[in-house]
Amino acid sequence: MTQTAAHTLSVENMTCAGCAGRVERALQGADGLSGVSVNLAREEARFEAPGPEGALVAARALDAAGYPARRAQLTLAVEGMTCASCTARVEAALSAVPGVESAAVNLASETAQIRYLDGVTSPEALARAAGEAGYPARPQGAVAEDAETRRALEARSLKRRAIGAAVLALPVVLLAMGPHMVPGAGALIEASIGTQASWLIQFALTSLVLFGPGRIFFRRGLPALAKGAPDMNSLVALGTAAAWGYSTVATFLPGLLPDAMRAVYFEAAAVIVLLILIGRWLEARAKGRTGAAIRALLDLRPAMARRIEDGTPREVPVEALAVGDLLQIRPGERIPVDGVVTEGQSRLDESMLTGEPAPVAKGPGDSVTGGTVNGAGGLMLRAERVGADTALAQIVRMVEEAQGAKLPIQGLVDRVTLWFVPAVMALAALTVLVWLVLGPDPTLTHALVAGVSVLIIACPCAMGLATPTSIMVGTGRAAELGVLFRRGEALQSLAGVELLAFDKTGTLTEGRPKLTAFELAEGWDRTALLQLVAGAEAGSEHPVARALTEAAEAEGLTPAPAQGFTAVPGQGVRAEVDGFALALGNAALMAEERAETAPFEARASALAREGRTVLYAAVDGRIAALIAVSDPLKPGSAEVIAGLKARGIEVALITGDREETGAAIAQSLGIDRLVAEVRPEGKVAALEELAQGRRTGFVGDGINDAPALARADIGLAIGTGTDVAIESADVVLMSGDPRGVLTAVEVSRRTMANIRQNLGWAFGYNAALIPVAAGVLYPAFGLLLSPVFAAGAMALSSVSVLTNALRLRRLTPAGAPSSEAKGTPA
Repeated sequence: MTQTAAHTLSVENMTCAGCAGRVERALQGADGLSGVSVNLAREEARFEAPGPEGALVAARALDAAGYPARRAQLTLAVEGMTCASCTARVEAALSAVPGVESAAVNLASETAQIRYLDGVTSPEALARAAGEAGYPARPQGAVAEDAETRRALEARSLKRRAIGAAVLALPVVLLAMGPHMVPGAGALIEASIGTQASWLIQFALTSLVLFGPGRIFFRRGLPALAKGAPDMNSLVALGTAAAWGYSTVATFLPGLLPDAMRAVYFEAAAVIVLLILIGRWLEARAKGRTGAAIRALLDLRPAMARRIEDGTPREVPVEALAVGDLLQIRPGERIPVDGVVTEGQSRLDESMLTGEPAPVAKGPGDSVTGGTVNGAGGLMLRAERVGADTALAQIVRMVEEAQGAKLPIQGLVDRVTLWFVPAVMALAALTVLVWLVLGPDPTLTHALVAGVSVLIIACPCAMGLATPTSIMVGTGRAAELGVLFRRGEALQSLAGVELLAFDKTGTLTEGRPKLTAFELAEGWDRTALLQLVAGAEAGSEHPVARALTEAAEAEGLTPAPAQGFTAVPGQGVRAEVDGFALALGNAALMAEERAETAPFEARASALAREGRTVLYAAVDGRIAALIAVSDPLKPGSAEVIAGLKARGIEVALITGDREETGAAIAQSLGIDRLVAEVRPEGKVAALEELAQGRRTGFVGDGINDAPALARADIGLAIGTGTDVAIESADVVLMSGDPRGVLTAVEVSRRTMANIRQNLGWAFGYNAALIPVAAGVLYPAFGLLLSPVFAAGAMALSSVSVLTNALRLRRLTPAGAPSSEAKGTPA
């Protein structure tokens, strides 16, 4: 009989007894669940289910019912992982924990990203599961300094081990290889200490190497082997133990071996350990550099802040700050948290967020972001977001999540590496057998050399590091350039994008239109109508509304009082202003108002062909004025379009403007595809029409763009836009400069090319050298690969992959803003 286990799920969206009843019925209808009870006050559902899958079955039932189970995210710092086989075992152990929906282990960052059902398991239980699999783990806190310190300590420890191994191995190499390299060295050794004494010295020193600096391979590798889950350490332990064991028998029990087979390979065992330790040390150093971007971001946080307490500034740790605290910022200091200026005037360097070098003026009421640098003025600010809620903390979290992502390209690697080490061990055993049966004398010696070489050379470390290290360095460098990949998968998707569609306002244009035409119908006074129009738009945040209210203010006019303001998405606004029913918007809104626009049609077309956005004002159902606004193009707009086209990406423009206006803008920018007069709800349909089965991206910044950003294969949000747009996107451009799109594409393509290079090297290395190590060249050329050279090649493999990934740190922005660039009218 299958044993059942009790589970508790935290449930969202339950607000009444009816909700609780529906949750209960949904769980009772799920296969295998029993003993269901729902607690509305605690927002929990309890049940019993057989096996670890029961909680996931329940979660799927709740999702379908519209009352999703709460999920939690956890990052574990995992120790002891050395190759892709290790990551596969950690993932398997974590995935087996009840309630875990996904577990992605990153060898390069030595972390595990876990998504689990809240209430079913806990961070402690997940860490325990990894530990029981042989990989000690602990939940990673908000500060990444601990991980950095641990990596630095690990690198120093490996360096000490490598130096110790070198000191011990050098005499062994001199005694063993001296006779082959230095004329007369063999005779000197024979005459002074003799061959047997030389072997005894080599035995003693090699034993110290193996069970001193090299004991980590045995301590980790042998237990893994005993569990039937061998890893890279197991290969090294077996290979060095075989060489050391054979040589020990030849030294102390020579009668067990024929005279022709009496030889020692102590130097092979010692040098294998030395070379692999050196490789591990270089690898640890390189891994530390892959996290440079996160460290740079964390370094932007000041440790202390000056909080006003009873009217007096007092220094306190940043961790002690709370929302509402009043803070004093002196000239040249970093802003500790996100907040709002209450007193003072200054200019802030926000280049860490936007990449824009020019300082930004700040005064009372302006928002400031933690990590930015104050200029020459003093400020007082009120804390609005602290700790994990600050923009900087969210950026760090985004980068960490992207770095921990597993790309689709990693799937093949995972499937291969899971079985790679057992396959290598079987191949090594087969190699030994073939040499014993078919090899020339001394067969046992040849079999040992070939078998050990196969074990040592075929480490899957390079395969496991190939993808995650490139992702870490690529996404980290992207963050330094102002491009945040919110989802790691976007890194691969963007590289293959075939068409990019752009929104216009705020994306390719400044989003700050200016009034350029205000032409009246017969019988209307400009001042009176502009006051009515400004009054209607006073309640709107739309850029066109700001253009009209600013024009009225510039003429010294006071907007007329308005009531009943209604925004008509994609068309305009309606309001009652000073007793008049006023409608302000495009031709579609005028048609609904039955206001005749024919008298202005010729002039509207002419303005539209100049790239102006044309609107109309109707009062009490009669047309009153033609209005035109101009929105300057951003300096980098033409450059990014040209750059995308040069990279083989088709570019389209989706805009709500009339056809003539959109055509004028598209022509000035060199855009070939245009979809104009699109309502906000029609952007998704326009995008699908453009896609035609191709991988398509969308670039936008407004609330209206959120559905298209979410629908596109890859959504890129201008970071100066709305939070809704940013949350819907896969990639966030922290600067308002559209050239960030080009940088994002370049980072994506270069990173994916780097991954392919790494994988090509890792797989090609094993495909080429495993047969050589097994002795395939011996029949034709008499060449048999030494285990020492196998160890060197294996160490070089991992270091080569890491070094190649680190080249991504030299990525530069695809287009740098020019101080002379000026916007052109749109």
